[in-house]
Amino acid sequence: PFLHALTPTFLFVSQVKDEDIYSPILRKLFNESHHIFVGLQTIREDLPSKNKKPQFVSISKSYRSVIRACMEELQQVVSILLAIELIWNLCEVLFIDAVPAGSLLLHLLDWVRLHKADVDEKAREVLQSESPVEHHGYWDVVVSYVLQGRLEEARQMLAKQAAQQYADKNMYKLMDNLLSKMPVYNPGSIHTLTEFDVKWRHWHEEVDRCLQDKSFASNVHLELICKILVGDEDTLLEHKELLSTWYHFLVTRLLFAHPTIKPTELHYYAQSCMAMFLDSRSAPETLDSILLAAFDFDIHQVIKDCSIALNNWWFVAHLTDLLDHCKLLQSHNLHFGSNLREFLLLEYASGLFNHHSLWQLAVDYFDHCPEFGRVYLELHIERVPLDTERKALKVLRICEQRQMPEQVRSICKIMAKRALRNNRLGSALSWSIRAKDAAFATLISERFLQDYCTRGTFSDLDLIDNLGPAMLLSDRLTFLVKYHEFHKLYGEKCFTEAAKLLLSLITAKIAPRSFWMTLLTDALPLLEQKEVSQTHPHLSLGLYDLTVICVFWSFQEEDIELTKVELLRLALARNLAKAIVKEGTVDA
Repeated sequence: PFLHALTPTFLFVSQVKDEDIYSPILRKLFNESHHIFVGLQTIREDLPSKNKKPQFVSISKSYRSVIRACMEELQQVVSILLAIELIWNLCEVLFIDAVPAGSLLLHLLDWVRLHKADVDEKAREVLQSESPVEHHGYWDVVVSYVLQGRLEEARQMLAKQAAQQYADKNMYKLMDNLLSKMPVYNPGSIHTLTEFDVKWRHWHEEVDRCLQDKSFASNVHLELICKILVGDEDTLLEHKELLSTWYHFLVTRLLFAHPTIKPTELHYYAQSCMAMFLDSRSAPETLDSILLAAFDFDIHQVIKDCSIALNNWWFVAHLTDLLDHCKLLQSHNLHFGSNLREFLLLEYASGLFNHHSLWQLAVDYFDHCPEFGRVYLELHIERVPLDTERKALKVLRICEQRQMPEQVRSICKIMAKRALRNNRLGSALSWSIRAKDAAFATLISERFLQDYCTRGTFSDLDLIDNLGPAMLLSDRLTFLVKYHEFHKLYGEKCFTEAAKLLLSLITAKIAPRSFWMTLLTDALPLLEQKEVSQTHPHLSLGLYDLTVICVFWSFQEEDIELTKVELLRLALARNLAKAIVKEGTVDA
């Protein structure tokens, strides 16, 4: 029933936009937590649970430290971050660390102290005043310290008062003795929890006797502290303004009445304290319900309520992932095949992909979603705006690393067409080769050849020189590379090699027919060279035969100036005569 109720709610909330969550400061939250998330995925599954637990607790603390760092940078109270850290910390204590009775209360005290730090500010204000004991906030600080179980600090504050109250010297000494003797459970001690409980009860009875004997009756402040030490509920509730929340009341009540509470008993006391502390006429707020669900060890209710209350997926996605690694969510699968962890990570990563600077983080989240991560990545990667060539290369690298050929081709085609529109032929050719798009490579090669015919020079020479085997992608590209090589040989006066290459280009018939006349024009100077006509007369004969055919075809199909054709024929006839004579001489 939980899962059926959960899914529609999640889908609804995922459409909610939180403008503040993408502020520059909070982007740090996403970036830093991304590194923690990736590190968590590397923890080996085959390790025993007892070996992994300290690592999971450490990771949980790392997540919380990032939240704290963001709050400090903002330098203001951000209610959503405070709530997130409060809930996460409690989940860490109850679910991840899963501390037993005895240690449980110590962790809950740390939890309350961390989230009720205003007493330290008040204490600084009091201690920095001219006369701390006469400061109007002095007794509030002392009582607050006691309510948080910070008895050593309370003793230090009381010592300042005792130094000036000679008449009540013995009374202050008695209170100091009670505070110093209060047993505190030590998990590393040789004493068992039962032994601690006996010791604590003896201390509690001693405090109660002092109260019954009216040992502090003449000092209203010390009597108040004594009532707190015995866990008097009415006294605690009279100081709601110092406790401020029902869960602070809960922990204080447990400290002075039930210090050995078991995890399974928490929910009863939590419900009781919330009912006692809150106004009966007002309903609990969302945060109260979430914390109550945590005290009830209802992990899925915590996740569900947080998903509804928080307008961003960061919290539920990362907490659920961590809980899943702790093997606390294994039995819950959603009806469409994915588990709860993956569903939340997919939603969170999908939101990141919509942000111009956070989209790269989403890739790693999709990578660690075995069911649908690949499909989501393929869909979202195609929607990333390829604003710059640098960004396109980033996207391309991601696709190539994950063997996504369709997306690679799509990106390369888009960039190739864009480069061609901007007349950046080298870039267009490079992208078309990466896309393995033979048709587009052919088109760009023809543009290169057209530019050569117009300007008499090639552009992007470095690219053409270093294509290597990539030139075999299309016949036209091969021709472009080899034709450029012919010009290099000619420029270096390697006429024989140039003639051979030119002959092979004509013989292979890979040149566009519109380029034939250019090839013929290139052939004429070679036929005039002694190195060619004397050393390789058969080459001249071959060039002549093929050139006559080319001229004939060109003359039939195109409007070629007759004068140019006649000049070509005359030059070819003259060189043919030389070749025949030379051929005869060689044979003789």
